[in-house]
Amino acid sequence: MKIEYTKQGDYYFPNLVLSQNLKNFEIGRFGRMRLKFLKEQKKSEYIILVMNNKLKEHLLEIDKTANDRFEFLMKQLAKKENITEELKVNDQLKWVGLINNIKHSAEEIILKELIYV
Repeated sequence: MKIEYTKQGDYYFPNLVLSQNLKNFEIGRFGRMRLKFLKEQKKSEYIILVMNNKLKEHLLEIDKTANDRFEFLMKQLAKKENITEELKVNDQLKWVGLINNIKHSAEEIILKELIYV
């Protein structure tokens, strides 16, 4: 890969431009969390992904995997905790509390396994 440089004052700066496919793409919540983590904590990995034009694919893959895993964990944890539609009908407040608990648990698992690695 040949990189061209522009001289500004006493310094040479590389002429780096994002390709069109990276300018307009949408990622979900987990993809944005991963992007923020890469920018703040893993700068070298972030730069490598940008330079190799792989950032978009990486973020979309993480987002899709995390969303699929989140849905799977929610179903699995709800089954384990015996949270049913019957409970939702009979005791809505308890159901909401239990669902919120498993939602936070599933999010923590995903953050630890996929986002902050």
